Amino acid sequence: MKVLAFAASSSRQSINKQLVSHAASLVPNADVEVLDLNDYEMPIYSSDIENESGIPAAAQQFFNKITAADAVFVSFAEHNGSYTAAYKNVFDWASRINQKVYQNKALVFLATSPGPGGAQSVLGSAVGSAPFFAADVKGSLSVPSFYDNFDVEAGELHNPELLDKLQTIIANL
Repeated sequence: MKVLAFAASSSRQSINKQLVSHAASLVPNADVEVLDLNDYEMPIYSSDIENESGIPAAAQQFFNKITAADAVFVSFAEHNGSYTAAYKNVFDWASRINQKVYQNKALVFLATSPGPGGAQSVLGSAVGSAPFFAADVKGSLSVPSFYDNFDVEAGELHNPELLDKLQTIIANL
């Protein structure tokens, strides 16, 4: 199984990247590729830019990565209760290639934050809008208080209840 994983964040020290990398590593016998959204920087989406210059090559490359995957894992960072600008921009450009960005792939949606909310607002938005973008969400999980539930040195969830929930979601793939 080819698994594509990325954090919906542009932070190089993203806790969401740590979480999504760990989650994808739990898929048995998977070929995992972890993307960095910083490799997909492009102009802020605008119909004017699209009409003048077309769709940036980086958007097509991102879309092609999804096309090549069997499953996609996304961990959402939350900025002011919503998607990060980095994710929203990549997603907006990719949706101009095909509104069905996720191409009926199996998806696992995650989110975390340092605080007790666990980025639940943005995770709820992502899950709620998923059908419009051909995402077959197999499960979602919010991890609250990241540093209390994730061992950064070991790179893994150490909260047994959250780990069990994550493994149940992965078993649904």
